[in-house]
Amino acid sequence: MTARSPFALAGLTCLALGWTAPAFAACEGYVPEARPQNASRDIVGQDLDTILARDLITFAAYENFPPWSYLQDGQPVGVDIEIGQLIADTLGVKARFDLLPAGETVEADLRNYIWQGPPTGGTVNNVMLHVPYDVNFACRVDQVVFTGQYAKESIAIAYNKADYPDDPPVPAYFRYDTVGVENDTIADFYLASIGNGMLIPKIAHYPTVALAMQGMADGEVMAVSGPRAQLQAGLTEAGDLHQPPLPGLSVGTWTIGLAVHTRYRYLGYAVDDAIRAALIDGRIAAIFAAHGLTFDAPLR
Repeated sequence: MTARSPFALAGLTCLALGWTAPAFAACEGYVPEARPQNASRDIVGQDLDTILARDLITFAAYENFPPWSYLQDGQPVGVDIEIGQLIADTLGVKARFDLLPAGETVEADLRNYIWQGPPTGGTVNNVMLHVPYDVNFACRVDQVVFTGQYAKESIAIAYNKADYPDDPPVPAYFRYDTVGVENDTIADFYLASIGNGMLIPKIAHYPTVALAMQGMADGEVMAVSGPRAQLQAGLTEAGDLHQPPLPGLSVGTWTIGLAVHTRYRYLGYAVDDAIRAALIDGRIAAIFAAHGLTFDAPLR
């Protein structure tokens, strides 16, 4: 990615394991901290009625982020793009996808793309795709509504089958075997922390998971650790992956959802209804299957 992966370590420090209760209940008694406000304009974005009237809904998605959102022949493609199109089809409007760079944190991305707008140029979008959900984060970032949770993601290990014909690798193997990771991500931090850094000499750093997977295919490393879907997207016939126990990893699984401006809660309800229906009837599972990805539904 241009700046960082959407799930670099800095963007996930607030996340906890798995599914949590709805934010409105968990935030009872929460005392907000001082935070930046809309300084340059009082109203940004559009409500649901305006979206329906203008026949267009806009989505912010991360650029260069296969298999979730990326350009192919100049057109946005990927799992998140298809989920956005599913929402647009449900609302009966056209969809526009803006593929945007990831900032330093998820909170900065929400500020730039949903509730305030970028510092220079650009505009806000109606919906942001691929937002990690955590109840504490949702309480703190109350300028947006976190809605439409549509999948769970988790850390896995991809490996070269020729290097591990009988016994897939676990983290302890990387004291002797080479492993690739994306810079400054959960996988990077976790492996580097094992045994007071004993694995560090065998950890190879790459700008993206896709490049780490290419490195494995080229024989530069024997394995790669990172988010499962990104590993699956980069697998060749020579590789495989598994999800062994990762002792001491507090953020091994997280929920992926959407975000809208807190002012437009009816839009949030409509988006959530569209996602819920697509989870129930299997359309979201089918999108994952079409991309060759494992699908884990969120608990709802």
